[in-house]
Amino acid sequence: MQRNTFIVILIFLIFFVISFLTNILGPIIPDIVKSFDLSIGLAGFMPFAFFVAYGVMSIPSGLMVEKYGEKKVLLWAFLVAFVGAFVFAIIPGFSIALFSLFLIGVGMAMLQVVINPLLRVAGGEEKFAFNSVMAQLFFGAASFLSPLLYSYLVLNVHSDKSGFLLDILNKLVPQNLKWVSLYWVFAVIALVMVIVIALVKFPKVELKEDERIDVGSSFTELSGNKFVWLFFLGIFAYVGTEQGIANWISQFLQTYHGVDPGTTGASVISYFWGLLTVGCLLGLLLLKIFDSRYVLMFFTAGAVVALLAALFGSKEIALYAFPATGFFASVMYSVIFSLALNSVPNHHGTFSGILCAGICGGAVVPLIIGGIGELIGLKLAMLFLLVTLGYIFSIGIWARPLVNNDRIWK
Repeated sequence: MQRNTFIVILIFLIFFVISFLTNILGPIIPDIVKSFDLSIGLAGFMPFAFFVAYGVMSIPSGLMVEKYGEKKVLLWAFLVAFVGAFVFAIIPGFSIALFSLFLIGVGMAMLQVVINPLLRVAGGEEKFAFNSVMAQLFFGAASFLSPLLYSYLVLNVHSDKSGFLLDILNKLVPQNLKWVSLYWVFAVIALVMVIVIALVKFPKVELKEDERIDVGSSFTELSGNKFVWLFFLGIFAYVGTEQGIANWISQFLQTYHGVDPGTTGASVISYFWGLLTVGCLLGLLLLKIFDSRYVLMFFTAGAVVALLAALFGSKEIALYAFPATGFFASVMYSVIFSLALNSVPNHHGTFSGILCAGICGGAVVPLIIGGIGELIGLKLAMLFLLVTLGYIFSIGIWARPLVNNDRIWK
């Protein structure tokens, strides 16, 4: 079919927006804790509310796409995200925040299911691998930029500075909740995306057999395969690790090193996501040379070393070591996902739905860290990440893919 460059660019933009809305929780958690007078344990429910939506919506979203089509699901996804952001912007409060984050998470889960098959059709199968990498770069760029936007807003809203955006936000945002301005921005972005998608004509996507989700016989067959659940736990452990680090970096630096979460803390999280993106590019090169299982084990070991240095080193070491954990985490998701799909001969669409449900690890692990942090402190609580990293490392040992990654030298 004829390739549609505009749709490809739009999909890249959607990847950008997903990341922009998803990965801002880490920088704002210290502000949420302070504004609503929360304990560390209660703060852990913030990422839980967001990422549990992936466990709830991943498989239903796949079924909705087959029944209603990509355009409708994209519209519904951004409408749900808009409602979530708008409600929190006008009624800031802890309980409203949990409801809002769940709605935004539902929207993001719906988007994740739609965009990869759509990217394959709009960009062409022969360019799918290249376009997928480009999409991840857009995803990483948004993760890098969103903490910087947060810093800009908390420093300039209700200050002596003025401008079109700042003047509007000064009228909408309470003076003691400057960080809420971020959710007004999110609401506008989601609404603009609704309008754009409503005006665009989308190509018809014929799902391949391996892209379809079947909750009947295929799911039953897969559920009897122990490797399906082992790899589900792998995705669960990875996203839990990623979010367990990203969501608690700023709070950790503020608690143990007196770092301002609105400036330095946000910058460290920004570099965490930036190095995660850079690491993806290096990972692509290494995967052309080495077995993906060895790459996974090497990067996981590096993440363990960087995490321990960040937790027990000086302030200066922590400021560099936390971003380094992002670099070492960079290849984990793609390697685990590819090892998983290469370990079963069929039903890849249903298996992908099961794996995407594992993204709810981003809900559970930060919550566990917050709960443990209530008892023994955040520093020791973050050692729980050694459990998830240990499991990820073990995948490189027990994985037995039917097809190994393509390499220059076999």
